[in-house]
Amino acid sequence: MSARGIDNRSDAVAPERALGQTPMVAFRKVRKRFGALTVLDDLSFEAAPGEHLALIGPSGSGKTTILRILMTLESVDGGEVLVDGEHLSHEKRGDRSFPPSAAYLHRLRGRIGMVFQHFNLFPHMTALENITLAPVLTGRMNKAAARKRGLELLERVGLADKAHELPNRLSGGQKQRVGIARALALEPKIMLFDEITSALDPELVEEVLNVIARLRAESDMTMLLVTHEMSFARDFADRVLFFDAGRIVEQGTPAEIFIAPQQERTRAFLRKIIAAGQRV
Repeated sequence: MSARGIDNRSDAVAPERALGQTPMVAFRKVRKRFGALTVLDDLSFEAAPGEHLALIGPSGSGKTTILRILMTLESVDGGEVLVDGEHLSHEKRGDRSFPPSAAYLHRLRGRIGMVFQHFNLFPHMTALENITLAPVLTGRMNKAAARKRGLELLERVGLADKAHELPNRLSGGQKQRVGIARALALEPKIMLFDEITSALDPELVEEVLNVIARLRAESDMTMLLVTHEMSFARDFADRVLFFDAGRIVEQGTPAEIFIAPQQERTRAFLRKIIAAGQRV
């Protein structure tokens, strides 16, 4: 079966896998249920080092759950999840496997940054304090080094003049850019973006997407983007995965998915998006 068809099998992998690289993210026959609702249905896919994946599909199709599993905010009911070649469900000690310790999961989470839909900034902390908190608490940096790094990141996202502002003095777009800088503070190998423009007024969307576009161009991080902004997904992604009911219905390059999708479910989804006034 081609990469364009129903690719929920364990061999639905990134093209780079054939070159012998260890995938940065790997889901292998992952199942996740909330009560009677199956959210992920034997899901398998990989993201290669430096690859940019856009996860699209209707609400409730399992996209955000994937990101939450990677952040260990949710557990799985079956299958395997690997980050940079290491399992989330267990850790190896010699030839034996053990349940993951808090220290083990903390180390794996340190390789991942996540930008949330609703900012999740601490309201009593300034923009700079929100960014420097994790590097200091985890012992990755002392306060002086974290402050220097935080100021550099604020400049990188265009907010050098907002370092000492509290979140209630920032616009939605500015809060989201602080969230991006905070996720970058620990220098992750993987960045996760969860509907980062859906809580923004339309005129603020572009400023956030421009930051993501610069990050894409300037870094070698693996990135997973959950979005309903189809035109941005097209420009951002090396590969687009279309989800429905916890399964990958179709995947391919942006041109393949947005110009010539093979699956009727994909075509129907895109017709609704276009009817709602979005450009794809």
